[in-house]
Amino acid sequence: MTRADYFAILFAVLLLPYLYATQWTGDKAGTTASIMNGDETTHASLTENRTLQINGVVGTSTLKIEDGKIRFTASPCLGKQCIHSGWLAHAGEFAACLPNRISVAVLGEEPRFDSINF
Repeated sequence: MTRADYFAILFAVLLLPYLYATQWTGDKAGTTASIMNGDETTHASLTENRTLQINGVVGTSTLKIEDGKIRFTASPCLGKQCIHSGWLAHAGEFAACLPNRISVAVLGEEPRFDSINF
C-alpha cells in the first residue's frame, strides 16, 4: 500500500464519526400519525395512549399508540412484517401491512428522512 492509500483510509475513518453525528442524530419526535387504509387517510395524535382497530382488505389490524410511539400489534397477514417493524416514534418513519393495504407514517415538523428513502 502506498502513502496515499493510508491517507485515504485514515480520512474515511475520521470522516465516519462526523457523518454519524450530523446525519443520524438529532431526530425529531413525531407529533401525529397518518394511517392510510386504501383511499381513506386518518390522522391520530401520538400524545394520548390508545388502541385502534383498522379494517383492511384481509381483516382487522390493531395499532397501539403509547408514550408518543405507534406500532402494529396484530394483523391478519402471513409474514407479520408490519408487526416486526416495531415502534415508530420519529418523524418520517413508516410501516405498512401490504396484504391488508394499511400503512402508518409518523408526521412531525422535521422528518429525518422520507418514506421513499426508507
